[in-house]
Amino acid sequence: MATIRLLELLILLSLLSGFLGLLLRRNLYLKVLAMDVMGGSVVSLFVLFAARTGLRSPILSNGETDQALAAVADPIPQAVILTAIVIGLSSQALLLAVISRLSVRDPLLDVRTFDSEDPC
Repeated sequence: MATIRLLELLILLSLLSGFLGLLLRRNLYLKVLAMDVMGGSVVSLFVLFAARTGLRSPILSNGETDQALAAVADPIPQAVILTAIVIGLSSQALLLAVISRLSVRDPLLDVRTFDSEDPC
């Protein structure tokens, strides 16, 4: 039980560090990296919550009984996690493509320069 609490604390600390990186950094690339850290933390938190009921996958063979169902992991968060990983990867790829196009305009990728200049 203490191990799960320690893992929860570490995951929440990584989530907080990603959130602080998103708020405090002015470089767009570092903001995307902080968003990736936050996404990884959320995925880890869901995996940890799914593993509370058990660590086995919910696939039973012919000889197993209903008692074996009590020690399996919840399959619903696992499906949500797979979807979240795919969506996170595609949004990160899109953001990095946009940032690479913006680096032609400003190689430093500072947020303040994009706010202060004319859009034309």
